[in-house]
Order: sequence, then structure tokens, then C-alpha cells
Amino acid sequence: MVHHGQTPYPYPGQHEDPAPRTGNGMAVAALVLGIAACVFFWTVLGGVVLGLVGLVLGIVAARRARGGRAPHRTMAVVGAVLSALAVVASAVIVAIGVSFLTSDSFKDYNDCIKHADSQTDRDRCAEDFERDADGN
Repeated sequence: MVHHGQTPYPYPGQHEDPAPRTGNGMAVAALVLGIAACVFFWTVLGGVVLGLVGLVLGIVAARRARGGRAPHRTMAVVGAVLSALAVVASAVIVAIGVSFLTSDSFKDYNDCIKHADSQTDRDRCAEDFERDADGN
């Protein structure tokens, strides 16, 4: 019997309730960052930076949840996966952009525009670039 003001102690053989799990703000943050990174994957800031931060938070939150120190393991894993997808998609877009900007066709177009004196010359540069890009 527990009297007012006394804390109950378990009887021998009984287990105390485990310490209550605290919230897992990292899991929530990983999910939010993963969603934001997927929406803004076409930008370096959105895809790479938000994605990497979301991925790290998701991994840390999932490990904490796996150890029983925090809830929402699934949320953390989903945030990490979304973040990873955004990083990969953003890296592909950056690679395509870099390959385009370093291509010989683009360099020729850029040189042509720099030396063009009139709008007609710039239009001819654009037509030549389109013809080169199409492979004609």
C-alpha cells in the first residue's frame, strides 16, 4: 500500500517501467528536410545541402530509435531515404549541367556570342548552336 507522498517500490521480481522515451525531433527534422530536399532537388542548396543534413539526421535518429532511446524509427528512415534520393538526383543534375557547360558546342557558342557585334550575329550563333546540338 502506498501512502500519500511516498513513491511505490516494486516488489522483488517485479520490473520497474522503463524510462519513458523522449520525443525524436531529429526524426521529424529528417523527414521535413527530406521532403524539402525532394521538392528543391534541382537546386544545389535544396538537393545537396538539405539532403545531406536530412540524411545525417535521419541516420542518427534511426540509430537512436533502434536503441530504444527515441520513437519514430520509421519516420527517421523515410527522412533519410528521401534525403538520399534528393542528393542523388541533385548530383545527376549538377553532373549534366557541368558536362553541358564544358562541352565544345557550348564553348563555341559562347565564343561566337562574345564576338558578335549585332543581334543578327547573335541569332546566327544561336542557330549554329542548335544545329550542332541536334547533330546536323
